[in-house]
Amino acid sequence: MLKIPLLAMMFVTGVFIVQRSSTLVAVESLWLIFFLLSVFVFACWVFLRAKPCIHLQALYDEMNACDHHSSLSPSLPTTKSIFHVFLNAQFKTLCFALTVCCIGFLWASMQAHVRLQHALPKALEKQSIEVIGVIASPPQPTQFGWRFKFDIETVDASLITAQSNINDSFPERVVLNFYPNQKRFSPKSNLVAKPVAATPPKNSPPPLDLFKVGERWQMTASFKKNHSTMNPHGFDFEAWAMSECLDASGTVKPKNPMVKLDHFVWRPKYMVERTRADIQSYIQSVLKTDAHVGLLEALVMGDQSRISPEDWQVMLTTGTTHLMSISGLHISMLAGLMFSLSHFCWRRLPNLALRFPARKAATVIAMLTALSYALIAGFSIPTQRTLYMLIVFAIALWTSRQFVISQVLSIALIVVVIIDPWAVISAGFWLSFGAVAFLAYGFAGRIGTPNWLNAFLVSQWLITLGLMPVLLVLFNQISVVSPIANAIAIPLISFIVTPLALVGGFLHIDFLLHVSHFFIEIGMVCLDFLSQQPYALWHQQAPPSWSLWPAIFGALWLLLPKGFPLKWLGGIGFLPILCIMPLQPAFGAMKVTVLDVSQGLSVVVQTHRHTFLYDAGNRYSAQNDAGKSVIVPFLRAEGIRRLDGLMISHQDTDHVGGLASVLSSIPTKWLSTSFDANPYVELLKQKPVLFRCNSTQSWHWEGVNFEVLYPINANDLNERISAKGLSTNDQSCVLKITSHYGSILLTGDIEKYGELALLNNKKARRLIKSDVMVAPHHGSKTSSRRDFIQAVSPSAAIFTVGYLNRYRHPNPEVMARYDQSRMNVYRSDYDGGISLNFDAPTSIRISTARKDGRRYWHQVFSPSFDE
Repeated sequence: MLKIPLLAMMFVTGVFIVQRSSTLVAVESLWLIFFLLSVFVFACWVFLRAKPCIHLQALYDEMNACDHHSSLSPSLPTTKSIFHVFLNAQFKTLCFALTVCCIGFLWASMQAHVRLQHALPKALEKQSIEVIGVIASPPQPTQFGWRFKFDIETVDASLITAQSNINDSFPERVVLNFYPNQKRFSPKSNLVAKPVAATPPKNSPPPLDLFKVGERWQMTASFKKNHSTMNPHGFDFEAWAMSECLDASGTVKPKNPMVKLDHFVWRPKYMVERTRADIQSYIQSVLKTDAHVGLLEALVMGDQSRISPEDWQVMLTTGTTHLMSISGLHISMLAGLMFSLSHFCWRRLPNLALRFPARKAATVIAMLTALSYALIAGFSIPTQRTLYMLIVFAIALWTSRQFVISQVLSIALIVVVIIDPWAVISAGFWLSFGAVAFLAYGFAGRIGTPNWLNAFLVSQWLITLGLMPVLLVLFNQISVVSPIANAIAIPLISFIVTPLALVGGFLHIDFLLHVSHFFIEIGMVCLDFLSQQPYALWHQQAPPSWSLWPAIFGALWLLLPKGFPLKWLGGIGFLPILCIMPLQPAFGAMKVTVLDVSQGLSVVVQTHRHTFLYDAGNRYSAQNDAGKSVIVPFLRAEGIRRLDGLMISHQDTDHVGGLASVLSSIPTKWLSTSFDANPYVELLKQKPVLFRCNSTQSWHWEGVNFEVLYPINANDLNERISAKGLSTNDQSCVLKITSHYGSILLTGDIEKYGELALLNNKKARRLIKSDVMVAPHHGSKTSSRRDFIQAVSPSAAIFTVGYLNRYRHPNPEVMARYDQSRMNVYRSDYDGGISLNFDAPTSIRISTARKDGRRYWHQVFSPSFDE
């Protein structure tokens, strides 16, 4: 019984080791490992074939000897022989486990090498390349256009003379962004006599029906490697892209000719995607602007892109986000319904029942239904897990065999990982299989059958307690109201909303879609009420990874059968994951984290008992900004529940873009700006104290000194702004922070005027000398004067820039000035978030997120900083 679960665990372990590696083992070394593994397996097979026979024969001979010589004590020789047999069995299990683990390691490594062969060559980034390919997913609306997956078939290699065999190494599947509101946009098709669309006005909405799934297009696009922000405790976009089989991203060039080559490419995957797109389009046409149409699309199609941010926040707070994926319950329910209907009909047709048993026929129909629904739903990991488990049960029924739930779950686990080795880096993988594992643990082997109400309540308890350690490690938060919310939402969505939406969407019955939306509105009202309750969501500091294991063991102990003694001891296992706090700087020390917020700036300063934030990063879209996606998650993971101070250097979007999200999520004591900040705080329940920054301000926290160096004279600055139109960059608040072990200068976006003002002021010129400096204005050519760099004389400089940003920051000439000063230079696009620990008198400990969290799919940047 234990062989299949052991096989699954060891295979997943081997795959997981690869996905946690910073570099891949070379292909030549993998072949050597395969050869040595083959020799090892053969040697073990020879040894195990001979050893049991020897031990069992010896045991048989000794027992016969004991029968003939009863005066001799048989205990010692018999025990010895049994011990040999036991050791032989353990050796067999150990060899089996190591072999399977190595097979998983080899399989994942080879798959990774194949995938990396299709990574975008560095030399081709930002180049306009003509490609021919197929639209692989329904276009999704963005703030300024559309986004879709694109399968590249051929590449015009005439533009790239330095590359050979470009079609063999170019990405196979990419994500393309299409922004139509540009001049000279005139897509054409060689299948029709007239253009597909005329040139739209400058601010017209994007053409909704320009691209459809399965169409083959020829277009020109510029590409870049998968790259995004990377911070401690942050989301790894590149890992997500790897798991989604996306090799690069790009932007369509509408100014170049775009030609539709085929209306549809008849391949199974495009046929499935076109069907999904048609159903989705029908749901949108029926419900149109209804409030929760995105939720119904997620339930029917598995497409979560249209769920509104407000609905996402409600479900996140109530712990019901899992219901918006096509869960195992939905597929099992549909398969079970089809099994019952087909079995009922089949057994009433004698001719069919005599030729083919009704149960087997119903099983086939149920499996085909489950497979069809899984394909239409996007084939997510929970969907795959359920489908493979149902297939195993179907095989057991067909072959008249019995499988225990652990074996079924293990087979599904192996199949998922074989098909997709990158599934192990997905949170959905662990949550999906973990939920089923804890349900099996809680219900299997129990005496008696609970009624449906007790079974439902017990299942909620099992999943809530069992997945709590995983949720704390992955997301640093759990929903306190989750059991109540799920008790309401699971029956409503699984047994009312989803069936109605499925039937209405697949059979095009408008009435059923409206009824389904009505019931989901009722559910969202209830969930919104729960989400508004105080402490509905518990935020947890990021626990150490090792604390996951005692917490899981504690959960298993607490979930032992009723009546088991000392069950309360399981709670001890949760103490490390709940109580271990991140280390705080000592008195006089400080920790400074320059976050990677793409093109923008945000710096978190932690002293012994206080936390300060300088700037709030960029705004990426109408729904997302650096405050929501980077700053707030980092603060909560560090165990920071409030900000003692917040300073925004100036009003440019890349510095103030995330301010509203930070203020609405983290209580803040005071806010200092160079502009009027009232519009940002007028809707807050707890408003911070507001004031303007100027050079007269300073404060001290636990031996750490904060001094504002600029603006030096607020009145003179205001006069210059009104008379000469001084840029907002030169209005930036400049702050120097000094600890017992070093100092850092935060310069905002000051340019030459601000730098000269600091150099010409005696007090400021004396104070600007610092050990570390965040480079002014991201290293633009209008900043970082040579004399200013010499006056600061830092040992390290940090540039906060976006990867391949359109401003081309940092400027090569500016970089040369810093390079000539022989200082250590860091870039947020190359290094990710940068942590500086000022806690030792000899040196400043500097660590980078991309180095500490590097995986084999991450880019490795050379010391040269030239683009």
